[in-house]
Amino acid sequence: MRRSSYGIVVYGSLILLIFAAIGFILMQITSEWFILWSVLLIGAALITSVLYRLQERYIKPVSMTAVVAEELVKGNYKARNYENFYGDAGRLIRSVNQIARNLHELELLEKMQEDQLETVIDNMESGLMLVDERGYVHLVNRKFLSVFGGKDKDYIGHVYHDTISQSHIHHVVSEAFLYEEKVRDAFILQREKEKRFFEIVAAPIFNDSYDLKGAVLVFYEITELKRVEEMRKDFVANVSHELKTPLTSIRGFSETLLEDGALEDRELTERFLTIINNESQRLQALVKDLLELSRLEKDELQIRMERLDFRKMVDTIMPIIEQHAESKQIQVQLELPDSVIMRGDEDRLKQLVINLMNNAVNYTSSNGSVRLKVTHSNDSVFAEISDTGLGIPEDSLDRIFERFYRVDKARSRNTGGTGLGLAIVKHVVEAHGGTISVSSEVNKGTTFSIRLPKALG
Repeated sequence: MRRSSYGIVVYGSLILLIFAAIGFILMQITSEWFILWSVLLIGAALITSVLYRLQERYIKPVSMTAVVAEELVKGNYKARNYENFYGDAGRLIRSVNQIARNLHELELLEKMQEDQLETVIDNMESGLMLVDERGYVHLVNRKFLSVFGGKDKDYIGHVYHDTISQSHIHHVVSEAFLYEEKVRDAFILQREKEKRFFEIVAAPIFNDSYDLKGAVLVFYEITELKRVEEMRKDFVANVSHELKTPLTSIRGFSETLLEDGALEDRELTERFLTIINNESQRLQALVKDLLELSRLEKDELQIRMERLDFRKMVDTIMPIIEQHAESKQIQVQLELPDSVIMRGDEDRLKQLVINLMNNAVNYTSSNGSVRLKVTHSNDSVFAEISDTGLGIPEDSLDRIFERFYRVDKARSRNTGGTGLGLAIVKHVVEAHGGTISVSSEVNKGTTFSIRLPKALG
């Protein structure tokens, strides 16, 4: 704007000087001063008017457009021109403004896509690291930082092998660069007492010319899969062992009766048949619990919801528990409200209470005590089953709900348990939308705490 105005002033001044020179020459020829100066002034006014119109219609729009173009080059896509011009200058201004609007929309779209991509990357369940062809880290996501610790600045801008100490990761990245193909491996990350398992996949990155530009590393945590795999292996081994023990006894004693003439000794026969009967009952109980657990673990399991009084349900099963407790001289204490109305599967809930109460009695020494305490709120029922028994070591507390897990295998078998009771209990609680937890102290006792919603929803 200033430069164009300055140019107009210069051009106008030159024209006026020219007219002044013409006027001076005419003054030497004629003496009609008034006519002469009138002509000169009219001519000057006409030329000034023409120059002004040229300035407003052509020079000024071009100058303003040049300023906007400079702003666009600087990255300021919000710059605009006034669009109150006509003709070619107006079309030029409108075109530049449209270019500016398009660039601004592209900038907003790019920013939005960048934010979306950043949100997706940061909320991935897998760790992510991006390195260039020289090994420098350009990107790490939130999951990666939660696994390896530290902040973005501890990794970005540094060579990857200076920030990560695991040799398995170095090996995978080196192979991805060397062979220019996807490479995967597994490694273990030790964090204090916790051992976590990960699978790493390194995929090379190429540009349009198929030049290697870096690699993306993805870290999948497979700790849960490893745990499930171990549980599966343990389950197969335990089932085989649990079935083998009674079958071996049954076969051994039956062969003794058949081959060694023991049938003629009535007392020996009765003793062997009693053992065979006990072992077959144990085998039957094991198969029954396995089938029950299988039904509970099926996704399509439907519990039969009905209105029930939790207090009355407990009253119906207490004679079974009390008879068992009296045989061991164990005192059973009940703390129950007058009525606890809820919705649930009564048979399953009975199974839950019987299992936990029988366990408490089984693992409590003579003259000990077992307590069942039930409270409730507007939306939940709370039950605590506690005993003064042998207790559970701290390192076993997180495993006692696993199938066939036994704190003390010899002691567990002596109680007649199958090792599946607590696994069944946990499934019953979860099927009702509840939670179960356990606290224990060795030689002092154990407490199971259960929360059940009054209405499944």
